[in-house]
Amino acid sequence: MSAATDHDEAHGSEHGHGSKKSYLVGFALSGILTFIPFWLVMAKPVGNPGLVAILIILFAVAQILVHTVCFLHVTTSGEGGWTLLAYAFTTVLLVITIAGSMWIMYHLNTNMMPGMMTGEVSTTP
Repeated sequence: MSAATDHDEAHGSEHGHGSKKSYLVGFALSGILTFIPFWLVMAKPVGNPGLVAILIILFAVAQILVHTVCFLHVTTSGEGGWTLLAYAFTTVLLVITIAGSMWIMYHLNTNMMPGMMTGEVSTTP
């Protein structure tokens, strides 16, 4: 038996850790997915700030997927798919939390009292 097999059996794992290639690919992709948004902000090749924000969010999601696959080794076959299901559930909770927070902040901003936005103080009791 090899040392890796002994390690996997000792820890009750059917699958070994990632390969060196997996880690190197993940590292390279993480570097690229970090550099491109940095360049988009610093060099300003795109004139529309809204488009830049959307691109940064897309690169962030891509980086989350790279980290999940290359470093955390979450796949559909790992532990009968339960790990992937846990990630899907976490994603749904995050989307609900972020969307709800944005909705609440929008409505708080829209429904503020009339003098609050300009800094005026009301003199009525």
